[in-house]
Amino acid sequence: MTARTFELPLTAVSEANRRDHWATKSRRVRLHRNTAWALCPVFPLPCIVTLTRVAPRMLDDDNNVSAMKAIRDGIAKRLGVDDRSPLVVWRYGQKKGVACVVVSLEAIDSMERAA
Repeated sequence: MTARTFELPLTAVSEANRRDHWATKSRRVRLHRNTAWALCPVFPLPCIVTLTRVAPRMLDDDNNVSAMKAIRDGIAKRLGVDDRSPLVVWRYGQKKGVACVVVSLEAIDSMERAA
């Protein structure tokens, strides 16, 4: 099984309850999407992508997913698919530490897909 793990030097923040000016949010979203696109390697499909938010404070599950939306979009673009494609399974996690996002890409063998 093929796998790759890399780190994005980003602070993923929940967008759900933020009241930032639209230009501030736009800059942050663009930075997250473009950084994820630039640092993500080209990877064979189908695959599992696990996004792990590392930060001093934990978020609840729905806010964790919200914080990763722009990163997910950038990775999907690098993989050449829409983020709703059935060729990519998205998983989310989080742990305490110095702020970053750890991305794991794992190939799905055709035998695993059948199971």
